[in-house]
Amino acid sequence: MFVLPDDDDRQFAVTLARGLEMLRCFLPGERMLANRDFVERTGLSKATVSRLAYTLTELGYLRHDVEARKYRLGGGVLSMGYPLLAGMRIRQIARPFMRELALQIRGAVSLGMRDGMNMVYIESCSADKRSDTRPDVGAVHPVLRLAMGRAWLAGVGPEEREVALNQLRVGVPDQWQRYRPQLDQAMRDFAELGACFSHGDMQKNIYGIAVPLSAPVDSETLVFNCAVMDHTPQARALLDDVAPRLIAMIANVESAAGLRQTVTTTPPRYPRR
Repeated sequence: MFVLPDDDDRQFAVTLARGLEMLRCFLPGERMLANRDFVERTGLSKATVSRLAYTLTELGYLRHDVEARKYRLGGGVLSMGYPLLAGMRIRQIARPFMRELALQIRGAVSLGMRDGMNMVYIESCSADKRSDTRPDVGAVHPVLRLAMGRAWLAGVGPEEREVALNQLRVGVPDQWQRYRPQLDQAMRDFAELGACFSHGDMQKNIYGIAVPLSAPVDSETLVFNCAVMDHTPQARALLDDVAPRLIAMIANVESAAGLRQTVTTTPPRYPRR
């Protein structure tokens, strides 16, 4: 649902915001949307949706299927996002460390950033390319359901966290009510253990362990996440070992990226949960 800013912000371009909100209406697995879908998901009038859809189509961000009378995302959306990914040097630096850890834990290691109510995956490596634990680059999942999202909330400063929490309370009240206990536990885990956890909240039989980088990269708080299937051999035994290995990997990535001075060659001591 499209919501205007609370204050009278003369710098806020409402028409631009409405157009971008329409592009955000597409969910994973949805190839096409009709005007009525945009109306339902944004709360905008039919006339406004029709005008914005026409403009976005002319600009290449939407494509109109005449026979189906529906819209699909256009190539402009993809080309607009690629410079962001290509410019993230941390992805190239982290990739070999992520691949090594994925092999060690027999799971997947991912890197993500927050976008509103969701976390977006910007890099991912897996011990098995066919593994269900490995998300695609560009995949989005709700902040509150992921260890990665909880680690982002734990890792940012108090003011930024409070703003994000208020947005989540208002924007996704059902998720807020359902996952608030897990979020509270994640905050305690992060304070005590330096990592946040999840089990089955996003996908059945998947353990998630997440840790944010200690310093922002290009003004963004990035989070590394490990995913291990709980029915694989040694999965449960690995859990006590995954978090310290992830923390050690992040220290090495930060050192390689010039974010810290020392290199960690062995996992730190880590109390059992």
